[in-house]
Amino acid sequence: MADNKEAAFKEIFEANSKKIYHLCYGYTGDDDAANDLLQETFLKVWQNLDKFRNQALISTWIYRIAVNTCLTYLRSEKRQGKEELTPLIAETKGEEFSEKNEQVALLYKCISKLEESERIIITLVLDEVPYPEIAEVSGISEGNLRVKIHRIKQKLTELYNQYERL
Repeated sequence: MADNKEAAFKEIFEANSKKIYHLCYGYTGDDDAANDLLQETFLKVWQNLDKFRNQALISTWIYRIAVNTCLTYLRSEKRQGKEELTPLIAETKGEEFSEKNEQVALLYKCISKLEESERIIITLVLDEVPYPEIAEVSGISEGNLRVKIHRIKQKLTELYNQYERL
């Protein structure tokens, strides 16, 4: 039985870890924090795998765990007064990117400036998660989701253009 759980977990991790890393990076703008949150998310997945009931896609379930993990992390960061450090860390990490990846780093920096709910939605869009699944994860209707995505893209464009001018 344990072997089956391990095999299933390994398959789940391989199928979802890149998307979950991107989600965590979108929240934190920091590689180390994103990796920590990725590990914490999959630790929770492992601990609760027996409780998964197939009422939703497993990827949706994992996204929910990841989002809650990220939000808990962000709340504790704010309580500890570290929010001033995060942009600094993101900038330092940004310098490690090659010229080619500079725009991607800037995009994630802009994403980190969005509201929490906007961050998850745009990260899921970037990971090409289907809209019905994004609607389920975010708890809004698909029609409202499309409007929200449009507004988030406008906001991101404005943020991106502000940074480009700096």
